Amino acid sequence: MYESIDFSALAKHSKPGPRYTSYPTANEFHKDFNATTLLESFNRADSKYRDKDLSLYTHLPFCKSACYFCGCNVIYTSKEDKKERYIKYLEKELALLKDSMDTKRKVAQFHFGGGTPTFFDAKQLQTITQMIRHTFPNFSESCEISCEIDPRHFSEDQMRVLKDCGFNRISFGVQDFDDKVQQHINRIQPFSLVESSVTLARKYGIDSINFDLIYGLPYQSEKSFANTLESVIKLSPERLAIFNYAHVPWVKKSMRKIDETTLPSPEEKLKILQNTIEFLHANDYEMIGMDHFAKKSDSLSIAKNKGELRRNFQGYTTKGFSQTIGIGLTSIGEGVDYYTQNHKDMMSYENSLDNNTLPVAQGILLSPEDILRKEVIMSLMNNAKLDFKAINESFGIDCITHFSSEFESLKPMCELGLLTIDSNSIQVSATGKMLIRNIAMVFDTYLVKNITKQFSKTI
Repeated sequence: MYESIDFSALAKHSKPGPRYTSYPTANEFHKDFNATTLLESFNRADSKYRDKDLSLYTHLPFCKSACYFCGCNVIYTSKEDKKERYIKYLEKELALLKDSMDTKRKVAQFHFGGGTPTFFDAKQLQTITQMIRHTFPNFSESCEISCEIDPRHFSEDQMRVLKDCGFNRISFGVQDFDDKVQQHINRIQPFSLVESSVTLARKYGIDSINFDLIYGLPYQSEKSFANTLESVIKLSPERLAIFNYAHVPWVKKSMRKIDETTLPSPEEKLKILQNTIEFLHANDYEMIGMDHFAKKSDSLSIAKNKGELRRNFQGYTTKGFSQTIGIGLTSIGEGVDYYTQNHKDMMSYENSLDNNTLPVAQGILLSPEDILRKEVIMSLMNNAKLDFKAINESFGIDCITHFSSEFESLKPMCELGLLTIDSNSIQVSATGKMLIRNIAMVFDTYLVKNITKQFSKTI
């Protein structure tokens, strides 16, 4: 059922805020969390959560050229030897992981991200996958195995290897089909190229395809993005991730090549968003959380309707994990009571591994209060509600008493119709779901007053 959204209310409440792929957010990670801290965290996890599934994330950081909009951690290179060198260091990291944790626990999710994973050729992708499966041999029969793909760097040999290695989900970086937009973000990939890539994936039996799209890019308009959506529907991906472009040139140098005067106004961005939601609903896509869409038959839609969505650094998922193991440069790992991130620069990453040390750059140990607030924020972000009884039983608290000041802060949002609070729960309205980051921020004890330069706007 489609719930109407008051789009006029959204612009009034857009402000900088975290995306809450984690809590605490990555801005709170610190260097006191090191390889020793991670080893201790692994030991606790192996003891407490041995019967829980693992998620694996492997970062393949290389790109041949810069996409000006991109906020990912990447290395631009055309040198082939860098790939082989990186594979050797991945092998070293995997050997250390095998010595540091129980790698025989069941794996329920495995993802290649980047960068451009398909910058690596078919044989190299096979080698990396085999190394990982040798280290973590217990992949479940229903394991979600996915890879991000750049249609500009994608061959049948690569697709054949991915299929042979068990990959069953593909995510294509599409962004926008408009020629002028593509030129000004330095990513030229015509519709025909994406179409042939999708056809290739379907040929090899891939029945779960995602497209990443971005609104708010230079020279985008209501009309141009509507045309992009029409093209998307022709290719019929099962899922869509449609992100609000965050222009942060003080963080990402490549964004300085974008002329800010060519970006759509906040009013036009909001209209693009409204048109997108209405168009996709009319074409049988269900809105998932704040930035994902899925066909109504897709497992994400089913999980949403059951109140079983989860969210991590890879986005929304149907599976809950006690632990995500990050592998490779800049990768982030997560446990019940910690987050960890590998080094972002190659020299530090390699030096750590040469010294037989896990390449940890930073992280954070979560206090009991952090774990509680993480659960509250993720419940709101995932399912747009908070069940007080479930929280009370899990954490031995009384929600209404514990969060009395937060509930007081939420009263203005209640009056605006963004949510309702009664003695049993918080329920977020359709309009409130679009401002879910604003609602979650009320429970974030780490937020500082001046966050303008740290986070993108919530709408």
